[in-house]
Amino acid sequence: MTLHRTMLTGTAGLIAVAALATGCSPSSSPAPSLTPTPSSPVASPPATAASPTSAEASPALSSPASSPGNPGAAGTGCATRDLKVSVGTSQGAAGSIYQVIDFTNTSGAACTLFGYPGVALAGGTPVTQIGAAAARSTGSSARLVTLAPGKTANAVLRITQAANYPESRCMPKASTYLQIYPPNETTRVYLAYKATACSSSEVNILTIGVVQPGSGG
Repeated sequence: MTLHRTMLTGTAGLIAVAALATGCSPSSSPAPSLTPTPSSPVASPPATAASPTSAEASPALSSPASSPGNPGAAGTGCATRDLKVSVGTSQGAAGSIYQVIDFTNTSGAACTLFGYPGVALAGGTPVTQIGAAAARSTGSSARLVTLAPGKTANAVLRITQAANYPESRCMPKASTYLQIYPPNETTRVYLAYKATACSSSEVNILTIGVVQPGSGG
């Protein structure tokens, strides 16, 4: 019996020594992994919509505020170089003059016009704008006008007589040109045109309508 117990005790001791040598223990927890856990991807901030580039980037007071550009699907917008700008018929009524401005496509391809031209009175040497640019008439809604080669569109400019305003407020000045930016263009043209302008920006004697199909005469 004594020999048997001694053999059991020796065997248990060998098992314990082996367990210690391998670092195993019935009650020990597994060692933490040394491999880094990849972090969750950071969500990108929402994309900011690009600010629309104004198609009417003309100098201050020389053109109307930004308006919708020419829809590309309907054709290419008419550039200033593709247009012959001319003065059409005029008619006086109730202290104002209604002056037609024609835009004729001189290029070899169809192009489009949309919205309002930028118009102002001008004069002097060098030629400079006099007073405020034309305000927009809201009488008609803008629509796309497609011009085939040789075809014409027009817009009507109303010029209120400067004499309708006190001189101290209007500060009248003779003008010799119409300064015109075709719709959505930044290149201007000058047409010889005599009128009396109000050089004060407090008084606006000009109102321009939308471009519409056809010649004004």
